[in-house]
Amino acid sequence: MWKWLFVLFFCFFLQSATSYADDIPVIAAASDLQFALEEVAILFQQQTGKNIKIAFGSSGNFRHQISHGAPFQMYMSADEEYVLALYREGHTLDEGTLYAIGRIVIFIPHGSPLKPDGSLEDLEMALNDNRIKRFAIANPDHAPYGHRAEEALRHAGIWDRIRSRLVLGENVSQAAQFAASGSAQGGIIAYSLALSPNMAPLGDYDLIPAEWHNPLRQRMVLLKNAGPTAHAFYNFVQSPPARKILEQYGFALPEEYN
Repeated sequence: MWKWLFVLFFCFFLQSATSYADDIPVIAAASDLQFALEEVAILFQQQTGKNIKIAFGSSGNFRHQISHGAPFQMYMSADEEYVLALYREGHTLDEGTLYAIGRIVIFIPHGSPLKPDGSLEDLEMALNDNRIKRFAIANPDHAPYGHRAEEALRHAGIWDRIRSRLVLGENVSQAAQFAASGSAQGGIIAYSLALSPNMAPLGDYDLIPAEWHNPLRQRMVLLKNAGPTAHAFYNFVQSPPARKILEQYGFALPEEYN
């Protein structure tokens, strides 16, 4: 009898835990979305009464975690290749959808000897006259924005010279913190973060030409364990109110890019 009671209790507990996970799914989201997606989530809750939890971090790290069974229900990557790789491995419902195109900027905090110059000419001159000691980017090994920053620095011809002075953030949000806090004299970060209310008062920025790096094609996808709330949020991100918020944070919408 006790054995069967234990089995029944365990089944009830498992069912309750699954229902709870369906009701409040965890979304794995690229850190460049930190401020924009928080606003989208608030609007989603106001309009639907449903709640989600968002984990912000490096797209590459999330890709690795999901492939090893992390219990996320939706993945919003800053690099679509991570999503497509998970699809090929059988972890997602489909190939997902392109939700935005990101941009990078050079961000210079107030009081820095550097200038917010998107051509990176001032950055090159700062290397020549030793004005620069530390410069922040996200880690190119697993952060798409760090990879694009490396591409831009290579295009400007200063990658090899600046490498020893780089401060690498685990993700672009941490790189932005380094660039704004005095841990570095500037950095290359996401346009969306430079526009955020937390960063805007701390310094100035300038867009880096989009032609200097591969496009930041940002793709999202539902994972195979996605419940009803995750499905609802996935659809909501593609709705006009959510897309308007993304535009306000500097993201280009897919049809605008094409």
